[in-house]
Amino acid sequence: MTGRNQAPDWRFLCAAEIVNFAELRRMLGVARAERLMPELVDRLTARLPAARINATARAAIEFTFGGEQFADVETALVELQTAFAAPVEVDGDQVVCELALAGAGAPAALADEVRLAEEVEEAIELARTERRIIVRDLSVQASAVDRLTLMRDLANAAANGEMTIHYQPKIHVRQQKVTSVEALIRWRHPTRGMILPGDFIPAAEQSGEIAALTLWTLDQVIADHRRLAERGFDLVVFVNISGPLLGDTQFAADAAAKVEASGARIGFEITETAVIRDPETAIANLQRFADTGIPIAIDDYGAGLSSLAYLKQLPASELKIDKMFVTQLTSSNRDPLIVRSTIDLAHALEMEVTAEGVETQAALALLSVMGCDMVQGFLISRPVPFDALVEFLAEEHRPLGAEALRGSFDRPASFWKSA
Repeated sequence: MTGRNQAPDWRFLCAAEIVNFAELRRMLGVARAERLMPELVDRLTARLPAARINATARAAIEFTFGGEQFADVETALVELQTAFAAPVEVDGDQVVCELALAGAGAPAALADEVRLAEEVEEAIELARTERRIIVRDLSVQASAVDRLTLMRDLANAAANGEMTIHYQPKIHVRQQKVTSVEALIRWRHPTRGMILPGDFIPAAEQSGEIAALTLWTLDQVIADHRRLAERGFDLVVFVNISGPLLGDTQFAADAAAKVEASGARIGFEITETAVIRDPETAIANLQRFADTGIPIAIDDYGAGLSSLAYLKQLPASELKIDKMFVTQLTSSNRDPLIVRSTIDLAHALEMEVTAEGVETQAALALLSVMGCDMVQGFLISRPVPFDALVEFLAEEHRPLGAEALRGSFDRPASFWKSA
């Protein structure tokens, strides 16, 4: 394994799930069954002390770590499987936990959090079914995507049921509850598998399909917002608006009309660089959205050539700090200065601030001290389908008057290990 003083060559994301947890809970009772997950964490930590661990469900965890070669993830998962071959003792009862294990890895310089998460999500489903370890090497998968083929296939992708929406929660730091979520479109191609937005969104822009795809997304999000409200979750759902669409007056009219007619609490996320393409039209369309009551968030702030001249003109209520500054927050000298100054700037402009890419409790604590309003990232939750979002909201953020929240802010210390 790579030492602490040397940057890892590979980045791995893995998942472990106790597949017979329901059976063990019936056998042991709820209280005793809950002790199995800390045992899983302890045995994992004994083998991978530098791993960052995140609980994703009552009987499942994800963990990340670095290595020198892809084989390191295979070795780690085999060792964990071997460690859990031995029974776990709970108050004198010997029980065997059946684990589903899966992982994905990519060279550190090329690792993409979303791609890793999606690969692991698919891999753990296969591992659960086939009762074997599944690992995926993203470096050997095709890196180039045929843009022309994607442009051709995009036209019917939504109608064919290939497009889905995942949601990533944003937690308000002071309120310690989810106040909004970001909607992220996913394309599961029938032959290519999962295609990243970074590949198909440019194809949609180039082919002229981006307006239709975004309006389809709005329809799905509005319907999901209604279902969330029926379950008692009155959240703002943010939809990403592609740069070229900010200069499309017809799209702006159609999108604003959809949101206004629905009565749903929908927000739009835009990038500052998109405004620079056609400032006059973009700002006019953004003002139309704001006048309709649609909150505007500026996404990936700091990743491009941020301009105060445009920033002060935008009718935005939220500014999102790019994850490139957040992931190194506790290990860099400059990033904390940039983040703190950005938070102060946004507050001076009467905007709330969201930090993206929050992966550790240390980063969360520092952002809280800095006055950051909201956080988003894998420490809280990865992007998940609608049903998983509802489960997350029900378990992690109970209605006022219930017992104290059991969310990411107050999990037992034994449940978290970080490098």
